Amino acid sequence: MFAHHKVVGNKIQCFYRENWIYVHKESTRERHGYCTLGEAFNRLDFSSAIQDIRRFNYVVKLLQLIAKSQLTSLSGAAQKNYFNILDKIVQKVLEDQYNPRLIKDLLQDLSSTLCMLIRSVGKSVLVGNINIWICRLETILVWQQQLSNLQMTKHINNGLTLSDLPLHMLNNILHRFSDGWDIITLGQVSPTLYMLSEDRQLWKKLCQYHFAEKQFCRHLILSEKGHIDWKLMYFALQKCYPIKEQYGDTLQFCRHCSILFWKDYHLALLFKDTGHPCTANDPTGCFTSVSPQHFIDLFKF
Repeated sequence: MFAHHKVVGNKIQCFYRENWIYVHKESTRERHGYCTLGEAFNRLDFSSAIQDIRRFNYVVKLLQLIAKSQLTSLSGAAQKNYFNILDKIVQKVLEDQYNPRLIKDLLQDLSSTLCMLIRSVGKSVLVGNINIWICRLETILVWQQQLSNLQMTKHINNGLTLSDLPLHMLNNILHRFSDGWDIITLGQVSPTLYMLSEDRQLWKKLCQYHFAEKQFCRHLILSEKGHIDWKLMYFALQKCYPIKEQYGDTLQFCRHCSILFWKDYHLALLFKDTGHPCTANDPTGCFTSVSPQHFIDLFKF
């Protein structure tokens, strides 16, 4: 846990950035009250997490799920924190040009939710002044416009580029992608990559990775030549079934301690740090990765 001090008048305020939080769903003699989604969102250090490329997509997906269904469950402080983190994400994307499609999807879902909530004000539970929410919606529209105007800068240097790599290496790169949109985006870089990105076997493997065979049978799409169009199949199946999610790093949950935490793998290697005050004999055997949806589900009482 990191502490930051700020002098206000003659008083010192102390702010904590924690990497773990105890998730308790019922009151006990030792712990009173409940841990809410908003509390966890405030106390876990998401601002630092978005600076880590391994955690960036994970945090964005988490914010997207909150935007879709959990926005009204956040306290005023948690809402403010949510939009502060969102602002940092947008600025990072505008500066680094990293994965703008992901944040565009998040903002679209968030604006749709806000429009619905603002229209039904009085019927829905909106914490805070309605004018604040209207200002937030206007801010989202500004962000969307900025992202629409984002021009990907072309890096000019005389070094080796992606297009200079041998065909087998390029093909190997494409086969490591788990997202069809990433394959399409890379295919737009050069004619060679486009040719490789249209490979039937590539899309077949992607379908087999994400979906079960019985799901294929319900959504068979054939080409004019009578072959299965695996690329169209992938996008058709994606609309009907959830795809497997892959993240470089996620929050961890200790089943022994009921603690949700970020694990610092550098500290874990150097000092055998578990990422939280664990009392288990074999801590690592108690850890489980927490998907964004699992994070939301932990706080459904």
